[in-house]
Amino acid sequence: MPTIYRDAKLAVVGTNGGVWVAPLGTAQPSDPEEQPPAPWLAIGAISTDGLTNGVEEDTEQFTPWGLTSPFRTVVTSSVRTFSFTAWEINRPIVRALQNRLEVDDLQPDLDGIVRYAESGTAEPDRRSWLIDVYDGQVWERFYIPEGEITERGEVTYQQGEMVGYEWTISTYPDSAGNLVYHSYFAPQVEDHLS
Repeated sequence: MPTIYRDAKLAVVGTNGGVWVAPLGTAQPSDPEEQPPAPWLAIGAISTDGLTNGVEEDTEQFTPWGLTSPFRTVVTSSVRTFSFTAWEINRPIVRALQNRLEVDDLQPDLDGIVRYAESGTAEPDRRSWLIDVYDGQVWERFYIPEGEITERGEVTYQQGEMVGYEWTISTYPDSAGNLVYHSYFAPQVEDHLS
């Protein structure tokens, strides 16, 4: 019976993380271990559900005449999504994203009251996104050069429940054709391939 090698340092538990957003075209910060500088703005607290990274793909299968199994499959659509719930709904950038506004549109008046209206039309609101996942010294970063909130969940106001904005961000190709840029740090371990 072969030896089965296991190493807990190679597993990841998403125990913590952060999300930042910046104007479309903002470059990825050069040092992933430093706080993202302006114009990156923090989303703040995320619900305990954490982050969900999805892949939605559609395919077309081609079966030749005389066969019952396809001999070619083509990917016709491939979308990467990131979903989470933002809890700090009174953070200006969070409120702005929920309502497709700019932060400057949410300035308080002389009485400290912020007023805005929801529009009946939905203009595109693509921005650059930065999402980090932490597990002790292990971390992974997702840089989305072009992403947009394409799904907004229902907002529940209820005693005993935190109000949050549930979002799904869809990614779009940048000028190089890439959807998401990945970087990560994990301990170096010996692979046992035999």
